[in-house]
Amino acid sequence: MSPPRRLSLGAATAVAVVVADQVTKSWALSALDDGPRHIVWTLRLNLSFNSGAAFGLGKGLAPLLVVIGVVMVVALVGAGRSAGTSVTAVVALGLVLGGAVGNLADRLLRDHGGSVVDFIDLQWWPVFNVADAAITSGAVLLVLATSLSDRHKSRVDA
Repeated sequence: MSPPRRLSLGAATAVAVVVADQVTKSWALSALDDGPRHIVWTLRLNLSFNSGAAFGLGKGLAPLLVVIGVVMVVALVGAGRSAGTSVTAVVALGLVLGGAVGNLADRLLRDHGGSVVDFIDLQWWPVFNVADAAITSGAVLLVLATSLSDRHKSRVDA
């Protein structure tokens, strides 16, 4: 894949994640302020505010997380420019970048004391949001893409 197409794909993925994340968080703020909504089995939508990292880790570290978020966004943009031609790796980086920007936007632009809006509640896992899901799935996808790429390279070199 050519560098301009790789950049476009990564950017489009990141923008889609940010838009989906911010739209769902805005919806959650208006629709869930009167309490949780049961969806199916243990899944419910339940508005909460997270001052920590993904899945509630590191509560109260919002200022530090803003700095880490900015550094992460810069690093991901740099990684995206030098990523291999794998479409999977580019999409994975776009997912992680979009999630990072979505949560960073919450911390900087919403008036919740640096907290992130969370609302997806499985009741057996910490409450999360679309950005958290994108970061997690993008990271897993990136590990798989890297692993498969390394396996392919070792077969070619052998």
